[in-house]
Amino acid sequence: MIKNYLKAARLRTLPLSVSGIIVGSFLGVLHIDYTVQSMSFMEFSKWYPWETSIFWLAILTTIGFQILSNFANDYGDGVKGTDDNRKGEARMVSSGVISPKQMKRAMVVTTVLTLIVALLLIYVSFGKEDFLFSLLFFGLGIASIVAAIKYTVGKSAYGYSGFGDIFVFVFFGLLAVVGTYFLYTKQLNFTIFLPAFSIGLLSTAVLNLNNMRDRVNDALVGKNTLVVKIGAEFAKYYHYYLIGSSFLFALLYTVIHFHSPFQFLFVLAYFPLVKHLLFVAKNKNEIELDGELKKVALSTFLFSILFGLGQVL
Repeated sequence: MIKNYLKAARLRTLPLSVSGIIVGSFLGVLHIDYTVQSMSFMEFSKWYPWETSIFWLAILTTIGFQILSNFANDYGDGVKGTDDNRKGEARMVSSGVISPKQMKRAMVVTTVLTLIVALLLIYVSFGKEDFLFSLLFFGLGIASIVAAIKYTVGKSAYGYSGFGDIFVFVFFGLLAVVGTYFLYTKQLNFTIFLPAFSIGLLSTAVLNLNNMRDRVNDALVGKNTLVVKIGAEFAKYYHYYLIGSSFLFALLYTVIHFHSPFQFLFVLAYFPLVKHLLFVAKNKNEIELDGELKKVALSTFLFSILFGLGQVL
């Protein structure tokens, strides 16, 4: 049974979900102490961000939200029959391996555990002094839970109306990067939104690719994703825009804050994405896009690491 819940958790999606936390953490600790920019890599590896409790609690909180979202997606699509004729990896509720009641119980447990970790993260970051900030981030945590569940669950599930892209951009990009940065610094600046846009756009590209793969089945069952609404051809152009724009925003941030050629390390993460875009352009059988999902997700994860390291080398 545990193996089935692990399948429902879709562990392969977790590297993508923590990409924004990694970028926000690197930029957050750099803001706190700019002397880190003159450290060698070996010196830096003994310090921030992975030796901070904020980093690991933020990682665990985000993983909790992602697993909750995956459970809710499995449940929502399963009870609506969306996955009944799905090709590719089987979903647990639609295949009958996990009952809807069992999945709902798993969602409740995941929600409670994630909230506990989130509250600990808020306390570690703000303590007892910044009550308003604590209240704000608690509200954002509740909003993340609601958004994760309402993507496919309920009659007004926004994933069935083409609004999933906005959710991913905001929560995986803006909230993950800017929110994590704020946990460290307790302040904002305009340029922090640029790498947040990059992560948000790349994450949205993963969702778009997923919806391109499922376009035919989604249209048949009434799941009106953005891809279903705009059609296969425009979905490809939209995909090019998402990945291309993510590169430009990262490049703009690097130019504004340039201090070392190592800051352009993130460009390496786009080499596999160029090959990916060529594959998408030539693709005629949308089912074959399934193998591309991992490439884009892992490239986003690689981007987050290279972008962060490039700021300190």
